Amino acid sequence: MLDLITIGDSTLDTFLILDEKSDASKLTKDKKLVCFNYAQKIPITNTAQSVGGNAANVAVGTKKLGHTSAIVTELGDDINGHIIKSELEESKVSTKMVKIIRNEETRYSIVLNYKSERTILSYHAKRNYILPKLPQTKWIYYTSLGKTFEKVQTKLEGHLKKNPNIKLAMNPGSYQFSKGLSKIKKILPHADILFVNKEEAIKLVGKKKSIKGLFSSLHKMGAKEVIITDSTNGSYASNGVEKLFMRTYAIPALARTGAGDAYTSGYLSATMYGKSMSEAMQWGTANAGGVIQAFGAQKGLLSKAKLENIIKKHKQIKPRKM
Repeated sequence: MLDLITIGDSTLDTFLILDEKSDASKLTKDKKLVCFNYAQKIPITNTAQSVGGNAANVAVGTKKLGHTSAIVTELGDDINGHIIKSELEESKVSTKMVKIIRNEETRYSIVLNYKSERTILSYHAKRNYILPKLPQTKWIYYTSLGKTFEKVQTKLEGHLKKNPNIKLAMNPGSYQFSKGLSKIKKILPHADILFVNKEEAIKLVGKKKSIKGLFSSLHKMGAKEVIITDSTNGSYASNGVEKLFMRTYAIPALARTGAGDAYTSGYLSATMYGKSMSEAMQWGTANAGGVIQAFGAQKGLLSKAKLENIIKKHKQIKPRKM
């Protein structure tokens, strides 16, 4: 019996840390555009590589926090694919359901890091997703997939109906939000926990609303527990009865890639340990605080002992009722 199976695409991320002192890279005053001079060499100060993708990040994050995890993902039969599989195995995540596709490429991303934020250039390899037979598990985490994800979701919905004891956590990806929103809404009644950022919550609901309004609409759509993250502003959680807000810890950010997945790993791990929604928010916030101190979505993921130390260090910051 596994604690968690994650389902989603995996990537190999290459980080390019842009030189903030160079005039070749600029940020507009409203912080909406990173600008480069056309046909000019852009200096970087550092580079790094890391396995990424929501499913891989959460599988590794929950494993590091003491749970057994496995991943369902499809990789190309190329160097990137074999690196990802090897890294997952090194992290003690079960790769028995990892499918290597011959003569295909693996999904990858180029992450431009500038002033602690990231701009991602993402390559989506073509896939014809197939959901394998799933072993026994307590939780499933369903997340980012590309074109043809609908077939996997249909099979997943059937599996959840046949196994009502399995709990579902989910965080749809960018393709699902842009091309498959109606399909994603169909699985929300199965969602025990829905993780979204503020912009994603608005897309699901279809209009701008207050956080309480977003909670109300998402609960009506079927999600039992809803977590809304709002970058450096903090996070919100609701189970339909209690609504909480928690601000972030004052931890300097080197890079923010993977912070959302780290929050999910922490929150979900705490929930699987039977902790309260308030405690889960602290676990999520602490784990995100670890990740933003390193380049890559997994390098800064915390062990249970380190996570608890961060919470103790910031014991004055706790969730409050909305």
